[in-house]
Amino acid sequence: MGVGKALLVKGITLVIVLLAVLSLIVIVLGATGVSDRILEAYVSEQLRQIRQELSQRIKDPAQLEQAIESYRQELRSAFGLDKPWYLRLPDMVWRVLTLDLGKSRSLTSFSGSNEVAVIVLERIPNTVVLITTAVVISALIGIFSGVKIATKAGSRLDRAVSFLSSISYAMPSWWTGIIFILVFSFYFRIFPPGGMYSTPPPEDPFTRGLDLLRHAALPVLTLVTAILGGWIYVSRTIVLNVAQEDFVEAARVRGLPERIVMWRYILRPAAPPIMTNVVFSIAGSIGGAILTETVFNWPGMGRLYYEAITAFDEPLIVALTFLFTLIYIITRFILEVLYVLLDPRVRY
Repeated sequence: MGVGKALLVKGITLVIVLLAVLSLIVIVLGATGVSDRILEAYVSEQLRQIRQELSQRIKDPAQLEQAIESYRQELRSAFGLDKPWYLRLPDMVWRVLTLDLGKSRSLTSFSGSNEVAVIVLERIPNTVVLITTAVVISALIGIFSGVKIATKAGSRLDRAVSFLSSISYAMPSWWTGIIFILVFSFYFRIFPPGGMYSTPPPEDPFTRGLDLLRHAALPVLTLVTAILGGWIYVSRTIVLNVAQEDFVEAARVRGLPERIVMWRYILRPAAPPIMTNVVFSIAGSIGGAILTETVFNWPGMGRLYYEAITAFDEPLIVALTFLFTLIYIITRFILEVLYVLLDPRVRY
C-alpha cells in the first residue's frame, strides 16, 4: 500500500472516530434523559422570569396561567422538547459538524455574546498563553535532560535527575498550584495569586502585556514543575531502549564515531515516539487544564468546559467535545505524516 493511500485510509478512519464520539455524546445525553432535564430546567427558569414580568401587567390569575402555559409551549417547541431526543439531538450534532456551533444558553463571552464560537475564540488564546507555553517549556527541558542523562545511564547525574523527575511526576498540578500560591503570593508576595490582569487592568498595551506575564508566571511555573518529571522520564526511557538495540551495537562495532551513532542510530529511531508525546501534548494543551485554571482563576478552555458542565449548558458541551475531538483527529493525521518523514521504515 502506497503512502498516499495509507494516509487516505487513516484519514477516513479518523473521521469515523469523530462521528463515533459525537454519536456517543448523543446517546449519553439523550438516552439517559440528561438532555431533557437540562432543557426542562432552562425552560422553567425562563418561565420564572416571564411570570415576574407578566404578573405586573396581568392581575387575573387565570389569564396569567393561560399566558404562562402559552409561553411554555412556545419554549418547549423552540428547544425541541416536543420531539423525542433521537430526533432533536442529531440535528444539533449536524449543525456542529458544519461548524454552526450555535448559542450558549447560560454562559456569555467577555463582550456579552452568547455565540459559542465567540466564547471559544476568546478562551483559546488564554489557554495557549498558559497551558501551551508550559507544555512547550517542559517538553524542551525534559527532552534535552532525558537524552542527556540517557547517555550517562547509572551515573550520579542520572540517579539524581531520575529521583527529582519521579518527585515532579508524583506532584498533582492543583496541589502544587496551591502550595506555590501560599509561598510566592502570600508569604513572599512575588506573584499575584490568580487572574489574568490586575484590577483594574492597565490601559497601556506594553504595561498590560507585562501585567499578563506577571500573572501567568506562577501558573506556568506550577505546570512546568508538575509535568517536567514525566517528560524527563519518558525521554530517558525511550532513548535507553533504543540504545540497547542490536543495530546500535553493530554500528559501534563497525567503528563509527559516537556522535554519528547517537544522532543516526539512536535519536532518529527514538524521534517518532518522542514526537508523538510532543504533538499530542501541545494539541491537548489547547483543551486547557480544568483544575489548574480553576485554582488560578484563569479563564481558559479547561475552565470553560467546567463551567459548561456545572451550568448544564448542552450546546456548549457538545461544541467543546466536538472541537477537542477534532483537534485530536487533526493531530493524529499530522503524526501520520511526520512518521513518514522521521522513520523511513513507515514508507514500506
